[in-house]
Amino acid sequence: MPDLALESELGGVVVGIDEVGRGPLAGPVVAAAVILDVARLPAALLRRLDDSKKLSKRLREDLAALLPETAVIGFGEADVAEIDRINILQATLLAMRRAYDALGRAADHALVDGNRPPRLPCPVRCVVGGDGKSLSIAAASVVAKVRRDRLMADLALAHPGFGWERNAGYGTAEHLDALRRLGPTPHHRRSFAPVAQYMPL
Repeated sequence: MPDLALESELGGVVVGIDEVGRGPLAGPVVAAAVILDVARLPAALLRRLDDSKKLSKRLREDLAALLPETAVIGFGEADVAEIDRINILQATLLAMRRAYDALGRAADHALVDGNRPPRLPCPVRCVVGGDGKSLSIAAASVVAKVRRDRLMADLALAHPGFGWERNAGYGTAEHLDALRRLGPTPHHRRSFAPVAQYMPL
């Protein structure tokens, strides 16, 4: 379970940053930056916050609803055009920087999930598997996941058949079958091989 050991070690104002959506065939990559108010964190959050991939959808949504009461949260996105233009890694780092900027306040240190640091105006420590180690990164993973899932569910209403409300744009059998039958939408990542093969020449 994640805890606050890394935050305590760094001291000062620490922001946790994580992203969701590097692997899907459609939709933006979404990042969140979270500064926890440690003194005001309710016990329910301390006990239940974890890597978003380990939590049920209902629990993620419950935690995401609680976090704004005891945290400063910023979101950032990079859209499909940016992903196709600069590649998914650079788009992910861009989304992280935008999430930091959206906080509206400076941090003394950033804890970032993964092994590639975004360019931020504060020192950055990369933490592989950080959403299972740092409570701040875990919080970022939860709110980013909830935000992106809702965004993809909204896009599914305009583009039925791909199952985005269930697969969030990942390359499931349902999604790949619809891609073959219906062809790519404006929200598909044309630089991703499963999509590129269905693009008109």
